[in-house]
Amino acid sequence: MAAIILEKFRTHAAEQFIEDFSDDTEGATYMFIGRSHAWTDDTSPDLPANSVNQEVDAFNHMIAAKKVASGDVSHGLTRYDWASGTTYDEYAHDISSSNPSSATSATNIYDSRFYVMTDDYNVYKCIRSGRNSSNAVVASTVKPSGTDPSVLVTTSDTNADNGGYIWKYMYSVSAAETIKFVTSEFIPVKTIGAQTALGGVQDDNSAQWDVENEATDGQILNIRVDNQGSGYTDGTTAVTINGDGSGATANAHISGGKVTHFTITDDGSGYKNATVDLSGLAGGSNASATVIISPKYGHGANPVEELGGNYVIVNSRLEFAEGSGDFPTDNDFRQIGLLQSPFSTGTTYAVDANYSVLNKMTLSSVSGLSVDDLIIDAATESSTSAKGRIVSISGTDVYYQPVANTGGEYPATFAVADTIYRIGESSNTNVGTVSAVDSSYPELVRYSGDILYVENRGAVTRAADQIEDIKLIVQM
Repeated sequence: MAAIILEKFRTHAAEQFIEDFSDDTEGATYMFIGRSHAWTDDTSPDLPANSVNQEVDAFNHMIAAKKVASGDVSHGLTRYDWASGTTYDEYAHDISSSNPSSATSATNIYDSRFYVMTDDYNVYKCIRSGRNSSNAVVASTVKPSGTDPSVLVTTSDTNADNGGYIWKYMYSVSAAETIKFVTSEFIPVKTIGAQTALGGVQDDNSAQWDVENEATDGQILNIRVDNQGSGYTDGTTAVTINGDGSGATANAHISGGKVTHFTITDDGSGYKNATVDLSGLAGGSNASATVIISPKYGHGANPVEELGGNYVIVNSRLEFAEGSGDFPTDNDFRQIGLLQSPFSTGTTYAVDANYSVLNKMTLSSVSGLSVDDLIIDAATESSTSAKGRIVSISGTDVYYQPVANTGGEYPATFAVADTIYRIGESSNTNVGTVSAVDSSYPELVRYSGDILYVENRGAVTRAADQIEDIKLIVQM
């Protein structure tokens, strides 16, 4: 049985995932950091695995979690910067393994390079690739510009004998969106919903709203030359577009006896099926062409679906100690991820902005202790020893993660009056006693909620005056 998951399934899944960030009724979603201690090879982080024990490890090593707001999430696209000398694919409704894209030979339109972002942070869709006299795609050499919602941008590219590139302005990435969501590999995309069928939202006075609103369902913006033929009379001849829509008209351009390209004189509307009649061209034979059908609702109506927004970009900004010290600045971290619907106490969903996921106790002395030290409650470690790894030290307060002892056990955590020993290479050192244990830590119930995403990294060093801008990319 032959089957395929369509792009709309992926974009729909991305949309549903994004909506989860605005609904706290069944718990919020948090970005977490973890793993303060080194990997086996700290220059090559371990590859995360899709397994139960890896999820448990992520919980064990979790340091802190920050709630992700709905405004911190966006659909995302692969980033293609416009660059002179690069060839670009033209949009086509019929890209497949038997009919690859015009420039990169992709077998799926969403894997092709059919849109660009310029250095003005404007995003354009390629309606037609520039072609030479042999009908081969040429490099784009003139940057598309302008934000007119109804005017296509036609460029006079070098060697484009049969017509240059035609671009359609789609939307602009704002300065705020650039800071929050743009990476070296991805850019944000959204659909405002100006079309009635897509929500019919009120005009927000943006250029993108105008683009979406003015899109025409079933419009014809390009006719692709599949075979130039030969022997035709040079000149420009009107051709008929047949199909289930109305109003579309075009001219065929002939040079050297070949059909070089078409210009659309009226893009019409309502076409889901269309062909072009070339029988009226004089003197030649064998030319063929394909009428390119617009996406549903028209070009520009729904950028997320049209351009393939099946990535989700999640941004989380860690400012200094964040949340009254929940995110310690005296240690590094090597793991980030997404945690959905954890509990703060018992069976109460967490809803606050920040949480520490560390245990906390106060010692009589922290002299001789450092972050990442292993500590136990006995001079000699045994299967009954409480054991932990120090993640942060603030005054005489020690924040730590429970660690399995030599017997593989996790007995009761450290208690008041316990004598604390730092584990050394040859002997363990008495460093003081426990004077208080804060039972409100960890502030999240460990192992509650679901870890949706894990990413292992090299060490990210924190500092009291430092801000980390973390971007997670999730592909559906």
